[in-house]
Amino acid sequence: MAKVRTSFIAAFVVVVAVGAAVLGAAQALAAEQFVKYYTVAASYQGAKETLAAIANRLLGSADRAGEIFDLNAGRTQPDGGRLTDPSTLHAGWILTLPWDAVGPGVVYGPLPAAPAPSASPAASPTKQAAAQNRPSPPAPATSTAAAPRSASAAPPTGRASSPPAAAGPCAGTVSGSTGASQWAQLRMAPAKAWTQTKGRGQLVAVVDSGVDASLPELTGHVSEGADIVSGSGRGDVDCLGSGTAMAALIVAQPGPGAAVSGIAPDATVMPIRVTKDATAPRPDDVAAGIGVAVSAKAGVIALGPLVDTHDPAVAEAVVQAAGHGIVVVGAAPTGPAPQPGSAEARAEEVMLRVGGIEVAGDPIAQYRAGAVDVVAPGGEVTSLGIAGTGVRVGTGTHLAVAFAAAVVALVRSAHPDLDAPAVVQRIKSTSDALGGHAPDTRFGFGLVNAGSAVTAVLAAEQGHAGDAARDAGGGTGHGTAPLVRTIAVTVMVLVALVAAALVVLRLRRVVRPAEEPGPAGAPPAGDGAFQTYDTDTDNDEDPWAGDSGGARVWGRKP
Repeated sequence: MAKVRTSFIAAFVVVVAVGAAVLGAAQALAAEQFVKYYTVAASYQGAKETLAAIANRLLGSADRAGEIFDLNAGRTQPDGGRLTDPSTLHAGWILTLPWDAVGPGVVYGPLPAAPAPSASPAASPTKQAAAQNRPSPPAPATSTAAAPRSASAAPPTGRASSPPAAAGPCAGTVSGSTGASQWAQLRMAPAKAWTQTKGRGQLVAVVDSGVDASLPELTGHVSEGADIVSGSGRGDVDCLGSGTAMAALIVAQPGPGAAVSGIAPDATVMPIRVTKDATAPRPDDVAAGIGVAVSAKAGVIALGPLVDTHDPAVAEAVVQAAGHGIVVVGAAPTGPAPQPGSAEARAEEVMLRVGGIEVAGDPIAQYRAGAVDVVAPGGEVTSLGIAGTGVRVGTGTHLAVAFAAAVVALVRSAHPDLDAPAVVQRIKSTSDALGGHAPDTRFGFGLVNAGSAVTAVLAAEQGHAGDAARDAGGGTGHGTAPLVRTIAVTVMVLVALVAAALVVLRLRRVVRPAEEPGPAGAPPAGDGAFQTYDTDTDNDEDPWAGDSGGARVWGRKP
């Protein structure tokens, strides 16, 4: 029995060791984050490389150029540059591709790491990045920035753009308090969420006054957008300031000494300009702006302070956006409830309605009882003003909307398998209750919690598919880990079966030694006391023949 126990323990140790090794290898493979990528050439078949040409060649449609841009916007390239203008590519840049990309030059594997930028001894007149000690890039492989498009042309695709030179004239048009306080950012506490995502790959459309893309804190994270109010031009100009303040709370870049840090700093804001000043925008312009965001495949739409969702045209646009899988985030209503079944009522049902709170936790407005889904900081919030005005402090529900929209971007980046209603439900169920119970008539489900919204494991979501659709919005190989885990489990099961078979064989050899077995029910040979012998007494050559009729016997030999 001691030999049996020793053999069993040894076999068990082998199974555990082999299984651990297989699992460790699978985890290491998953950590490598396999993706599909393409290295930009100086030219292809005699033509300069463009995102549209690459998309047409490898994805089957030039219209999918925006997907490639969203996967790569802002990521450091081998030459130290970054993709911020979709019309400018450089030879040698490495572009992460969607998972269905097929064609010459497509590579599947870990994305090559970009080397640390080296110091450039001489400043290049054609590259502002020289001031950041980055080497000058090679000659552009495409034409320079495209001319502004009209609102009636093909809608923009949420592509990050270079800051417009026209941003300056708006400087100095906004006034207000500058007594900066960090309470709102501290209350939002996004650091826990950032261990998994910072919103990479997410496009957040801000429907308001535009966004001042000339601010250094927003560089590379504001697309050219659309100017609906003038019918042409870009949306990345802001003469009012509310849109810029919202954008800063979403994507302002964190860092040492940063006065404002966005909650989803790796996302991209698409400014939809529907007003130039404090005048309420025309409902048709707002509806058109929401439609542009839908066409650009935004994942989140944040509505500014002048947007009236109780206007039928605006409400219908909100409903349609939600029907396209977009999470629409707007201010919690303060007026009377709309008629049941109306477009306004349906808009409230599909929106994430956000209320603002001040530092003491009280609401900043008289929101309709029961009409608040969640709350976020909205009183005395520090953000950025347009060029020339610096850090601004303001109060308004639109600031709370921006915070909530940023959390939506984080969730959509971390959980791309969730549809819009599931994203909204996740944010609600992970919020910190502020009333006696949740939902509360004043605070809804409570204060949005960025960390819990991203990291919490919810039983209600177990029916959803895994993260196989991930980080195409971020280029991190989101389909790989679940597949590797499946392969690892399969291999471990096979190894365990083989090990179990070996254990059985080993035990049989220990229990039944390699001797000729005795009759059924006979005791084991043990130390040899029991054996097989014959009873022949003739002593002839054939022990089984003779007068004595010898027989074969199992037992103790006399």
